[in-house]
Amino acid sequence: KQWYQRRVAITAGGRIIDCAWTVHFNPRYDPLVNAAKAATNMGIKCAGIDARLNEIGEAIQEVMESYEVELDGKNYQVKCIRNLNGHSIEPYKIHAGKTVPIIKGGEAIKMEEGEFYAIETFGSTGKGLVHDDVDCSHYMKNFDIGHVPIRINRAKGLLNTINRQFGTLAFCKRWVERAGETKYLLALKHLCDLGIVNDYPPLVDQKGCYTAQMEHTIVLRPTCKEVISRGEDY
Repeated sequence: KQWYQRRVAITAGGRIIDCAWTVHFNPRYDPLVNAAKAATNMGIKCAGIDARLNEIGEAIQEVMESYEVELDGKNYQVKCIRNLNGHSIEPYKIHAGKTVPIIKGGEAIKMEEGEFYAIETFGSTGKGLVHDDVDCSHYMKNFDIGHVPIRINRAKGLLNTINRQFGTLAFCKRWVERAGETKYLLALKHLCDLGIVNDYPPLVDQKGCYTAQMEHTIVLRPTCKEVISRGEDY
């Protein structure tokens, strides 16, 4: 393969750092990857205490869609994937209450001191609109779910494993199996049907197009904003 998107989420005491980047091995894709990088950096630049989320989204879109990619003799304007966005982060809750759009529009809600945000952008050579694909492998317990009666014992046991091993953090089927669970798929589906667990299937744009993602986590301190996922090579 010549195209990879890597996503990493690290937690310590419930505090989450969420980040992602795109790796490729062909320079013809540089403009697409650079568009996502530049758009994310613009989002970080515009973020801050009292910054309005809708204005951040407008600035991100302007940068992202200023890029073009030439593929096989045809030019493609890089489009923001309009139904994806950044988000605020709270302890043990990777997708908290506020949304950071990556297109013009959205609510004029202000960022506040002490908040954590994942500033992430997604560029595409396709329609700029994604939909669910098949064969879901990633899941996360619903943070806001209250008590829901579970009548299937197998599902109760699986939920106990999820609570013990993952809490409200994301997990994949492979990790469930490493925790010792077998023949759990029907139980997992039941938990999803009850709304106790949310499924997160792969997201795809139109067939044959290319997408790129870039994401950093920031914290709004009283006197500065800090990019806590930034490193020497990322």
